[in-house]
Amino acid sequence: MKEELIRRAMVSIPQLLLMSFITFLFIDLAPGDILANYRFDPRISSETVAEIEQKYHFDKPIVVQYGHWLLRAVRLDLGHSFSRDASVTSVIGERLFNTLTLSFFSILFTWTIAIPLGIYAAVKQYSWGDRIMSLISYFGMSLPSFFLALMVMFLVFSARDLPLISLIPIGGMASSDYDQMSFFGKIIDRAAHMIIPVSVLTVGALAGLQRISRGNMLEELRKQYVVTARAKGLPENKVVYRHALRNAVNPLITLFGFEFSALLSGAALLEIILNWPGLGSLMLAAVRSQDIFLIMGSMLMGGLMLIVGNMVADVLLVIADPRVRK
Repeated sequence: MKEELIRRAMVSIPQLLLMSFITFLFIDLAPGDILANYRFDPRISSETVAEIEQKYHFDKPIVVQYGHWLLRAVRLDLGHSFSRDASVTSVIGERLFNTLTLSFFSILFTWTIAIPLGIYAAVKQYSWGDRIMSLISYFGMSLPSFFLALMVMFLVFSARDLPLISLIPIGGMASSDYDQMSFFGKIIDRAAHMIIPVSVLTVGALAGLQRISRGNMLEELRKQYVVTARAKGLPENKVVYRHALRNAVNPLITLFGFEFSALLSGAALLEIILNWPGLGSLMLAAVRSQDIFLIMGSMLMGGLMLIVGNMVADVLLVIADPRVRK
């Protein structure tokens, strides 16, 4: 297993290089000037702008620019953010924890809820519970996350007179008096601000995962080994959870890595609507301002999240399926 993880990590290096070069090329081909804010600022002289161009090799061909960025990235120097006038590492570091927090709790609630619902829908096929869950799943899959967020915000705002609803913040990540709160008060305040974004992300991911888990479970329940186990008189719980579920969960584990990285892109509009300071909104702002180094740093974080998610999925697959270990 250790050798396999090392091999997967080595294979991921060319993927990151190709991804980063294509991103760098598209940014260079886009119209506009990276240093536009500096050129039109009367407080900054043209000599200073020329020094910045020489320092970051903006006057060189695109391949040379990418090569110098890559050398700095290997030394963990992601460059300078021109739109925020700070290092890219510090800017991403401020937002990374916020996005990872949303991703962690969204994945936790999604998998905790979706798999049991999928199992129930498969075992109770064509029952009223299965049909209701199918209707909810189709509803969740058909609504974009940003539109669902707007609907939830409208409903929460319209029901502000209710005692519990009035405690749910509509946007932001913390209250205005957050710094004056106690330690437990800060935790409660952050948790309250996470209710809407985590709920919206969970509903969107829950719908698809529940349908996939239901389909996988139905496929396993129709196989011959399940029929044989039932014919031998095994209890239904053992047939479902010990035999069928262990085989049905393997494709779901494979999806885990892609779902982990997809939350970064899927939460971009949601973060903007809810004013949540995360990597998604940061990347969109960087693209609009053509902040090349900030875009590259955000892209690199997205690629690393995809690689880490796939590696975690591989480890979980080995734990769940003895055939993979062999």
